[in-house]
Amino acid sequence: MTDVPLFAGLRVIDCATYIAAPTAATVLADFGAEVIKIEALGEGDPWHNLWNRPGLPVSPHNYPWLVDNRNKRGLAVDLKAPAGRAVLERLVSQCDVFITNLPLPARERLGVRWVDFAAKYPRLIYGSMTAYGEDGPESGKTGFDITAYWGRSGLMDQVRADGSVPPARSVAGQGDHPTAMALYSGILTALYRREKTGQGGEVRASLLGSGMWANAFLVQAALCGASIPARPPRSQSTHALGGTYVTSDGRWLMLALTSEVRQWPALAAAVGRADLPDDPRFIGVAERRANAQSLMAILDVAFAERTLADWRPVLDAAGLTFGIVGTVEEVAADPQALAAGILRPIEGTDLMTIDSPFTVTGIDKVPITRAPDHGEHTGAVLRDAGYTEAEIAALREAGVVSGG
Repeated sequence: MTDVPLFAGLRVIDCATYIAAPTAATVLADFGAEVIKIEALGEGDPWHNLWNRPGLPVSPHNYPWLVDNRNKRGLAVDLKAPAGRAVLERLVSQCDVFITNLPLPARERLGVRWVDFAAKYPRLIYGSMTAYGEDGPESGKTGFDITAYWGRSGLMDQVRADGSVPPARSVAGQGDHPTAMALYSGILTALYRREKTGQGGEVRASLLGSGMWANAFLVQAALCGASIPARPPRSQSTHALGGTYVTSDGRWLMLALTSEVRQWPALAAAVGRADLPDDPRFIGVAERRANAQSLMAILDVAFAERTLADWRPVLDAAGLTFGIVGTVEEVAADPQALAAGILRPIEGTDLMTIDSPFTVTGIDKVPITRAPDHGEHTGAVLRDAGYTEAEIAALREAGVVSGG
């Protein structure tokens, strides 16, 4: 590992809740930034306590908090109290990046808008996360990734199995984590500008904007006047070489053969039907499209003869592009993910976690430490900010801060 982490000395305040905005701070922490996680008194960030809600996977570990808030120090403070607001002001004066997703009216009440900091701290990078953007009639509207990223962007409508079934629900955090990367990218862009000009600035990201970017292929088609058809059922597919097939053990795989001239004969040979490329129905792309249902029926029979474990080396040896429809349990123990460093250990535990989704050659990320308990580092954070023991004790006695 390099002697000094890339973002060593970069100070970040995570004054946000739930997933997208805090996770942008987490990625900064992965590269060595000092991140202070600010939570309200009492229960703190709601994401801290939702992991044991009925219907969610059961574990003795607070798994969403673990992945989204690792490598941070925790401070619990009442920002509504003047003394608590003064604590925040001192911390902001000493930091490089301030991240928040507080609703816009709440930011105004608490005095934590960009305009409240800009003149006093011209080098500050202010990272703002909202559901629907900061202008327009819905700028103050609250939302989660399932409503703003997944639902509003058109993704929910388009990924259903076909147009006749209900819209598909996303999994927890599915849109939050990509949106976190958008905010992280904006923060780094602003830091680069600061390096060149000395000026900080405000960075904005939204769940809706990130969702529409994820759905850009179809949204751009609509912007160009295209009519967007409902997804047809599998039985009406016109591309047999780009579909899903079930194996003898009930597992699914996905073919994605785009170089048909080369890959179609290889697929036919792999499934034991080397005769198919000479069949007039399947001899060319146009013919395979016109007779896709017949070809799918043949491939259905072939794939149903062997297990997924049998098919994977056969298709790999043929040089075919395909993917398995993995289960979450399989993904959590994926040997390729382990070998590629996508799964990494958490120091001091026997647990693994998911790495942030990029690396920089020659620059190592810091070892992963567990996410902080509520207010776990309150005293240490205040001491580092210049508070005396007497002042910290007074803040505790007044009920302005809590925790370790």
